[in-house]
Amino acid sequence: MTDTLISSANGEVIIGFDRPFVVIGERINPTGRKKLAEEMKAGDYSGVERDALAQVRAGAHMLDINAGIPLADEAKILADCVQLVQSLTDVPLCIDSSIVAALEAGLAVYQGKPLVNSVTGEDERLEAVLPLVKKYDAAVIAISNDETGISEDPDVRFEVAKKIVERAADHGISRDNIVVDPLVMPVGAVDNAGASVLYLIRRLRNELKVNTTCGASNFTFGLPNRHGLNSSFLSMAIGAGMTSAITNPLHQPEMQAVKGANVVMAHDSGCRDWIAACKHWTDHGSGLQLVAPAASAKSKSAAGESADAPKISRRLMRKLRSET
Repeated sequence: MTDTLISSANGEVIIGFDRPFVVIGERINPTGRKKLAEEMKAGDYSGVERDALAQVRAGAHMLDINAGIPLADEAKILADCVQLVQSLTDVPLCIDSSIVAALEAGLAVYQGKPLVNSVTGEDERLEAVLPLVKKYDAAVIAISNDETGISEDPDVRFEVAKKIVERAADHGISRDNIVVDPLVMPVGAVDNAGASVLYLIRRLRNELKVNTTCGASNFTFGLPNRHGLNSSFLSMAIGAGMTSAITNPLHQPEMQAVKGANVVMAHDSGCRDWIAACKHWTDHGSGLQLVAPAASAKSKSAAGESADAPKISRRLMRKLRSET
C-alpha cells in the first residue's frame, strides 16, 4: 500500500490505493480562458477566487493552480494565486507550471506540503525539477513522456515512469511522493486509448507501486456527450487502480461516477459519502443533478476520508431505494 500525503497549513489529503478517490479541481487555469487570463495578467484575481470556492463547494479535495499566460510574469502571478487560494480554503494545492522559476516561486510561499505539476522523463527537466521537490519536501506528478515524445505503447510509457521513479530516488525522493500520470490519449483519435491506459494503470500500481493521476477530460476530446463518456472512463480507471484525477468538479456526472466508484471499491464505509451527497441531488425528470452545498470552503477537516453523516432513518432509506 502506498500513501501520498499532501497538506495545507490546516488540512491534508492522502492519495492512496485503499482510500477514496481524490479529485483535483482543474478550473484555475487561464489556458483557453481569455477573460481569466486577462484578469490574472492585470492582477485581478476575482475569477481565481470564484473558481476556488466553487470547486471546493462542489467537492474538490485539492485544487490545481496554473498561471501560464504568455508575456506575463508567471512566477509572480502563480505565487499571488497560491497565497490567495490558501487564504480562502484549507484544501491542499497542486502547483502547476512548465517554468521552473514559477514553480519555485509558488513553492516558496506555500504553507504545507504541495503537489508539484510536473516532471517528465526528459533528463534536463528531471535535473531541474527534482531538486526543487526535495528542497521543499513536496510530492510530484511524473508524466510518462520523455525526449522521444509520447508513445502510444503503454509499455514504453511504463519504462519512462520507472526511469522517473528511479531518478527521484537518486535525489532522495521516495516513491510515495510520486504520482504518475500515465497520459490519457483521446479515444476519438486512438481506438485503444482506454484499454491501453487501464493496462498501464494496473502495471504502475502492481509493479511500481505508485499512485496515479490524469487529465480525465483528455479521454473524450472532440466527442459528443463528453460528460457521459468521462464518467464511464473514470469509473473504470478507478476500478483499475487510479487514485486521483485532475478534472472539473462542477461537472456533475463525473462527480457522481467518482462517488459511486468509491462505494463499489469499498472506499466509502457504510456508503456515508454517497448518502450525504444524495441530499444535494434533485430529480428534475432527466436524472440526478448535483447541487453543491452552501458550506464554507475554509475547513480544518482532513480530506480524503469519508465525511461524517447523520444517522439515516428507515423512512429516508425507503425513499432513496424507491428513487433508484
